[in-house]
Amino acid sequence: MDLRAHTRQFTDKDNRLAGLSLGTTFAAYFGSLYLAIAYMQLWWVLLPAMVVHAFSAVRLYVLQHDFGHHSMFETRRQNEIAGHLVSPFTFAPFEVMKQNHNLHHANVGNLAHRETGEIHTMTLREWEEAGFWQRLQYRLYRNPFVLIPVGALFTYFIRYRWPKNAARFGAAGVVLHNLAVLAWVALIWALSGWAGLGVYFAASMLGGMLGVFLVYLQHNVEDTYWERRPDLDPQMAALQRSSALDFGWWFDTAVACITLHDIHHFNARIPSCRLRKCHYSLPEEHQMRRIGFREAVAALNLKLWDEEAGRLVPFPRRARDRSAGGAARAA
Repeated sequence: MDLRAHTRQFTDKDNRLAGLSLGTTFAAYFGSLYLAIAYMQLWWVLLPAMVVHAFSAVRLYVLQHDFGHHSMFETRRQNEIAGHLVSPFTFAPFEVMKQNHNLHHANVGNLAHRETGEIHTMTLREWEEAGFWQRLQYRLYRNPFVLIPVGALFTYFIRYRWPKNAARFGAAGVVLHNLAVLAWVALIWALSGWAGLGVYFAASMLGGMLGVFLVYLQHNVEDTYWERRPDLDPQMAALQRSSALDFGWWFDTAVACITLHDIHHFNARIPSCRLRKCHYSLPEEHQMRRIGFREAVAALNLKLWDEEAGRLVPFPRRARDRSAGGAARAA
C-alpha cells in the first residue's frame, strides 16, 4: 500500500476521543498538582506527583500542538478554542506557536532555513570557519547540561512571553495569553502561598526539561536529513529528518505520541491518539527505524551537520580541527 494512502486511514477526527484525551490530561495535570502541593512535606507523594505533573504538562503541550494542526476536534473552531484554553498551562501563546510551527513544517530539512527549527545546528564547515567565541558559545549551547535545563527555563518561562514573530502573528493574543498565565500563577499563590508556587515552578521546570529533551530527539539523530533546494526531497525531509523513538507504550501515551515524529511530519492531520496505531501498522516495505533510549541519550553527543558525509557528527578532535583550519587557509 502507498504510504500516504496508509496514513490517510488514521486522519479521522472524533470529538469524543479528543474530549477524552483533553479531559484526562487536565485531570492528571490538576490532580497531580493538588497532590504535590497538599502533601509537599511527604517526599514519597511529592516526587511522584511532580513527575506525573511534568508528563501531563508535556502532554498538554503536544495536544495544543495538535490543535494547531486542527487534527483533534472535528471543526477548525473547536480546535482553535481548545488551543487557547490550554495555553496558560503550557506557557505557549497558541496563535504564534501555531504559525511558527507551521513554518517549521514547511522548512523541515531545509539547510537554508534552519531558523525555523527548535534546536540550532551548525554545519561542520561553519564550525571549522568559526572563531573562538562563536565556537565557545555554540559548545555551551549544545551542551546537554546547558541546553536542557537552561533551554527549558529560557524557552517556556522567558521566550514564550514574547516569542519570535509575535508582532507578525498576533501581538494582542500574546499579551492576553501572558495576562492569563499571570492570573493562573496568582491563583496558585493565593491558594498555596510561595511554597505552593515553588512546587509548581519545580514541576513545570521538570516538564520543560522533558519537553526540550524530546524536541531535541525529534530531529537530532545521526542519520537525520538536511539538504538545500532544489535537491531537498520533501518525503525524505518528513520521514528521515524526523525520528521515531521506541520508549514503550506507557511513555508514548504519557507524551501523546510525540515520540513518533516521523509519521507526524509525513501527515500532520493524524491526531496524536491515532499516531501509534498508524506507525505500528505500517506495511513491511515502509517500516521505519526506531530509536531506543540508549541510542537517544547517545544522540546528545551529535553536534554538527557534516554535509559531505550526510550525517550529524560530534565536535571534531583538535588535530582534525587544526588541519581543517590550515587547509582552509592554504586554499
